[in-house]
Amino acid sequence: MATRTLQSAPQILPLYLRAAAPMVPGASLLPFVPGGGDEIPELELELAGVSAEAADVAAYAKVCGFALRDHLPPTYPHVLAFPLQMAVMANGSFPFGAVGLVHLENRIVQRRPLVVGEELTLRVRPTKLLPHPKGKTFTLVTEVRTGNELAWESVSTMLRRGGEGSSAAVPKQGQPRSQPDSFPTVPTATPASAEWRLDGGLGRRYAGVSGDRNPIHMHALTAKPLGFPAAIAHGMWTKARCLAALEPRLPDGFAVDVRFRKPVLLPAKVEFASADTDDSTSGEEIAFTVRDAKRGTPHLDGLVRPSQPQAKSGRKK
Repeated sequence: MATRTLQSAPQILPLYLRAAAPMVPGASLLPFVPGGGDEIPELELELAGVSAEAADVAAYAKVCGFALRDHLPPTYPHVLAFPLQMAVMANGSFPFGAVGLVHLENRIVQRRPLVVGEELTLRVRPTKLLPHPKGKTFTLVTEVRTGNELAWESVSTMLRRGGEGSSAAVPKQGQPRSQPDSFPTVPTATPASAEWRLDGGLGRRYAGVSGDRNPIHMHALTAKPLGFPAAIAHGMWTKARCLAALEPRLPDGFAVDVRFRKPVLLPAKVEFASADTDDSTSGEEIAFTVRDAKRGTPHLDGLVRPSQPQAKSGRKK
């Protein structure tokens, strides 16, 4: 796979226009518009010399509930890499546009905390399509390096709805996957430790600090044409808010997996609950969930696993 090195971060607005263009009949015939291929292209984008601005990190932390520290929230590198992810999916050889894709799962591995202002190199690559009962899936693999050190990585599993799927949606040998084979969930009887009231403008506020302005998150008027009765909360906001709630318990190095279940229709009132798992072989594991405060419907299930057993954080609290 050839790596294409970028000189600057791609501009988000033109990428969104290209990502949405396949919705216009005949637009995919243009060579620069997604929809011109049958398979995910072998493409890796790299951008060096990236650093997070303290003011941007502070704004993100406020929206997601993180405390202000001298290191990045564990989900923030996803924001830094988002323009590269969009550029991959807006490539003319991509088989479909990004608008309308469903984020099914996300895995983040933080090997160590990243310092605000630290110079980073980002790499993003997609993987091949796999069958799914509701369509087809692929993953976006993101790596963040400092020099030769791999400090942070993520795998996002995306669903393209429609077409012929298969119940045998199992990754092939060597195929990245976002979830561990064993994924404990929080018992429904576990009492909530927090209740969050989410107003109708949450999607727009998160879009302002993340750059993710997918129409399904912005307003009911833009979400309804894409099959949602109202704007829905960003899945990565929900994951970030959970990690902010767990932040005092997070070690320096850990992996956190989530499955996005039922979308959070805004406005909403949701509950957060967590529980230690019974797995004592790998240190403290924490299962967590976000569920509808009234009906108990799960919106997200998650699991934190330390990279090293019983790792203790040396960060300032």
